[in-house]
Amino acid sequence: MTAMPHVLVVAGSDSSGGAGIVRDIETLAAFGVKASVAITAITVQTHHGVEHADPVAPERVAQQMRAALSANPIAAIKIGMLATSATICAVARVLADHPGIAVVLDPVLVSTSGRALLDPDATEALPGLFSACTLVTPNLPELSVLVAMPGNTSDQARYLLAAGAEAVLVKGGHADGRQAIDILFRAGHEEQPFASPRLAAAIRGTGCMLASAISARLAHGDALPAAIAIAKAFVHRKLRET
Repeated sequence: MTAMPHVLVVAGSDSSGGAGIVRDIETLAAFGVKASVAITAITVQTHHGVEHADPVAPERVAQQMRAALSANPIAAIKIGMLATSATICAVARVLADHPGIAVVLDPVLVSTSGRALLDPDATEALPGLFSACTLVTPNLPELSVLVAMPGNTSDQARYLLAAGAEAVLVKGGHADGRQAIDILFRAGHEEQPFASPRLAAAIRGTGCMLASAISARLAHGDALPAAIAIAKAFVHRKLRET
């Protein structure tokens, strides 16, 4: 019998269960993957918004990661809310000691309700993680904030590649049109679109869900484009069922 793969989730809690660690664990389980966790922040949330967010001490985040990595055969790491620049630096140090593990970074900047979940100075520190990342998954507003310079989507995504990311998946959910088109950018490759019909349904935690689903498929050994295609189909199905 083949053992279930393990994914380490580095992210914040969500008391409502709609996003964050709870959504990550739920998604990983749907793909037959066990979750280990390192909690970066304790948030007080309802389905209407974030009321409080208290970061966990950066060294405690790093200790959680090291403990999980020593306890389980981690096949991939999914990173979500990081909250502070000090936490970003602490996570980067741990990742530097484990270069062979696939890393998917969902750069959580604000909640669905609009509350900032990353300190302003931390936004500038976030590119320091890119060199350890197999994939970075910004949506269009996040991409604009991370790049902080004019340009089209392709130019901005390739800026993140130049900053060290192995691949960038720009999520097109905020764009107009009848289809939601995500685009994969990789150095030396043509842009690769992943399209699905746009649905009116809106649920919280879709970014967490997509990044966790991709991480799960990478943990199972899928190539990155295949992992993205399967993950996007999974999220689309969940939205359709809402």
